[in-house]
Amino acid sequence: MQIPEVGEPAPGFTLPGTTVRDGARTDGEYALAAEIGRTVVLAFYPGDATPVCTAQLCSYQEELDDFGDLGAVVWGISPQALDSHAAFAHGSSLTFPLLSDPAGDVVRAYGLVAPGIGLRRSVFVIGPDGVVRWRHVGLVGLRFPKAATIRAQVEQLVA
Repeated sequence: MQIPEVGEPAPGFTLPGTTVRDGARTDGEYALAAEIGRTVVLAFYPGDATPVCTAQLCSYQEELDDFGDLGAVVWGISPQALDSHAAFAHGSSLTFPLLSDPAGDVVRAYGLVAPGIGLRRSVFVIGPDGVVRWRHVGLVGLRFPKAATIRAQVEQLVA
C-alpha cells in the first residue's frame, strides 16, 4: 500500500488498545471512524520500551494536555500485544491509548512496512473530517517529530 498523501482520506481501522491511568488498565476497541469530528494524532512506533520509542511517546505524554485542549486525541500504534503495551504504559507513565496491530494490517494500510525494520516510525494528523492533514514518515526510525511540531499542525486545524 502507498503512504496516504496529505489531503487524502485516512485509511480506516479498528484495533484493540489499552490505557493505563492511576495504575488501572482499561482495554477496548478503537475505531478511527468513531473519532470523526475530532483531530486524531496517530503515532506509529516500532516497539514498546525501546529507548527511542520511550523518548518519543514520553515527549507526547508531556504535551497531552495541550493536545486535549485543542480537541485532539493521541493514539500510539505498534505490533506488540496489549500486555506489552500495558507494561510499557505503566512503566513510562503513559496515559493515552496504545493500540495493538500484531498482524500489521494498519501498518500496511498506511504504507509503513520497512523491510528489515518492521515499521517506519511515523506520525499522522487526521483532521476532524477523516482526512490526512499532516504526516511525518521516518526513513530509518531514529528520529521523530517533536510534540510542539505536531501541536502546531493541530492548531492550524482549529484556527
